[in-house]
Amino acid sequence: MQTIQDIMTRDVQTISPQESVQRAAQLMDELNVGAIPVLEGDKLVGMITDRDIAVRSVAAGQNPVSTRVTDVMSTDVRTCTAGQSVDEVLGQMGDVQIRRIPVVDEGSQKVIGIVSLGDVATKHSADVDRTLDEISTPSEPDRSATRH
Repeated sequence: MQTIQDIMTRDVQTISPQESVQRAAQLMDELNVGAIPVLEGDKLVGMITDRDIAVRSVAAGQNPVSTRVTDVMSTDVRTCTAGQSVDEVLGQMGDVQIRRIPVVDEGSQKVIGIVSLGDVATKHSADVDRTLDEISTPSEPDRSATRH
């Protein structure tokens, strides 16, 4: 059984909720990633994605320099642990239609890595077609977290 620790990306860049949306976008560009965990101290308080920036900030006409990460980040963050099986986490990702999931230490809950669908596709030998299909199925947009 392959576990998350076998395929996760370690040394994940994080961002503070008080940083600007512009800084988050710059980090995504520098790191070539689409999501960054948001930490307040050592505590995971959200995730900011390129989609959060585009849909919750740019589409709303917000100024990226003055808008804070906390204003547009997703706060209902699913996590997994390094010891979980890849298949179990794939199931969770498919159930809630997410492409990336932070990996936290089971005891301290500190972020120790991240797993993306790309990590699974390139490093896991099992078939990921079902999960990709579940994640990619169109759903209604969630506008409940939109803030102005």
